[in-house]
Amino acid sequence: MTQGHVVGVIGGSGLYDMDGLTDLREVSIYTPFGAPSDSYLIGQLGETQLVFLPRHGRGHRLNPSEINYRANIYGMKQLGVSRILSISAVGSMREDIEPGDFVLIDQFFDRTRHRPDTFFNEGVVAHVMFADPICEEVRQHLLAACNDVGVKTHDRGTYINMEGPQFSTRAESQIYRKWGVDVIGMTNLQEARLAREAEIGYSTVAMATDYDCWHETHDDVTVEAVIAIMQQNVEKARAVIRAAAPRVAAMGLCSCDSALEFAIMSAKDQVPAEARSRLGLLIDKYLE
Repeated sequence: MTQGHVVGVIGGSGLYDMDGLTDLREVSIYTPFGAPSDSYLIGQLGETQLVFLPRHGRGHRLNPSEINYRANIYGMKQLGVSRILSISAVGSMREDIEPGDFVLIDQFFDRTRHRPDTFFNEGVVAHVMFADPICEEVRQHLLAACNDVGVKTHDRGTYINMEGPQFSTRAESQIYRKWGVDVIGMTNLQEARLAREAEIGYSTVAMATDYDCWHETHDDVTVEAVIAIMQQNVEKARAVIRAAAPRVAAMGLCSCDSALEFAIMSAKDQVPAEARSRLGLLIDKYLE
């Protein structure tokens, strides 16, 4: 029997192939924001229910700007998910974060341009607090799990979210380093924004695969190199999920669970029926 929080996992399509996961089933969902990246895979890890979603779709069909982030997170909410573990490949912007290392980030910097990243438009306005974009309670459980598994892990870091799908220019990479960021990726900020709006605790395990193109003594980032390190990291990521998921499921409440309580600015009697229908899963408890 499932106990505690339902835990979502967003990452590569092979993460659910882990020891101890039972009762695996596939669920297709259509949301008010369109179709998610793929079907969700729901399984049982002991008493913890896990919901997996391949971020880019199975077969890696979607580039980072094509991902329907709103549908992905809304679908998790529809399935009862209240905590999300993001597993994500990143480039390292620091000498001491070596390919193969994990980083449990706590901050983001946005360099995207083309992506919807809020549920609140077209009739409903909400401004959630986002000074601390990662759920610290979930992050601490992930840190403990990484330490238990024996993965070389860096505690805290800033993730700069570029647009992609191209990798950085050398000038961009050098400038980002001067800004003091720690890793670079293409996907996690939108997930974190939307998870906060959906009142889901979200945290990222960033897996370094390369040194971007800033490092003078290492080859520039290539798809081949990224894939090779990712394949090495898959089992480590599964082990971290196995160790972290029961702890995260057993969490109590956190501030993410009530992120919308004082965030909705629109007057209740001015919310259009269509918007109420589209966002009812998120806002009904505050508008009734």
